[in-house]
Amino acid sequence: MAGGALVLAWTGFVVHNFADLPGQTFVSPETLLPSLGFVGIAVLWLTGAHRAAVWAALVWGGLHLVGGAFLSVLPLPILPFDPEQSLRHYLFHVLYGVTQLPLLLVAWRSRRTDGLPDRPGVLNDRT
Repeated sequence: MAGGALVLAWTGFVVHNFADLPGQTFVSPETLLPSLGFVGIAVLWLTGAHRAAVWAALVWGGLHLVGGAFLSVLPLPILPFDPEQSLRHYLFHVLYGVTQLPLLLVAWRSRRTDGLPDRPGVLNDRT
C-alpha cells in the first residue's frame, strides 16, 4: 500500500511538471532532483527503516502538498508566472495536491499502527 501511494504521489508530481513546465524531461533538474526524494523514501521503506520512511513520507508529502500544490499558485511577486496562471494550470495543481493525499494518509496510518510517536523525538513504550 505504501509503495502504491508513493508511486501515485510521484506520478502526480511528474504529470504536473510535464504539463506545466516547458521542455521538461525526466532528467530535468526540476523533475529529477525531487524524484530522488521519492526514491529515497522507497529505499528507506525497502531497507526496513520504517520509522524514517514514515517521517520522510510525511515531510515530503506535506512539502509537496503545501508548497507545490498550493503555495506556488498564490500570486506572489517572488514567484515566476511561467506558465501563465490559468484554469488549466490550477487544475494541474489540484491534481498534484490530490495525488499527495494517499501518501500522507498511508504514512500517517503507518505511524499510528507501528507505534510511532506523535512527534519526532518523542519516545513511547514501543521504541
